[in-house]
Amino acid sequence: QVQLVESGGGLVQAGGSLRLSCAASGRWSRLNVMGWYRQAPGKQRELVAVMPSGGNANYADSVKGRFTISRDNAKNTVELQMNSLKPEDTAVYYCNAVALSTSLRSNEYWGQGTQVTVSS
Repeated sequence: QVQLVESGGGLVQAGGSLRLSCAASGRWSRLNVMGWYRQAPGKQRELVAVMPSGGNANYADSVKGRFTISRDNAKNTVELQMNSLKPEDTAVYYCNAVALSTSLRSNEYWGQGTQVTVSS
């Protein structure tokens, strides 16, 4: 079982920066993948960035060059550095994890979401 708690959302002007953080707690064998998704009003939830344990990050085309995902496996955290923010980045951002349990089952977990609002 994994619990994910996000922090760092808020209001920022276009062109500004924001850093999101997600902390995982609970019990697992391995956090295989950690990442960030977002959902804007009236839109489907979409992938923003993901990072497998020991692997390379993958980004949505819309955020490449502006956002950076990082993991600290010792602290069980994942962060999203967002630069050059645009109004279209406005959304609720969700932390996501795919974890292998102690009984070797793969499960997906979601945080509660944190609001990011970019004003023009």
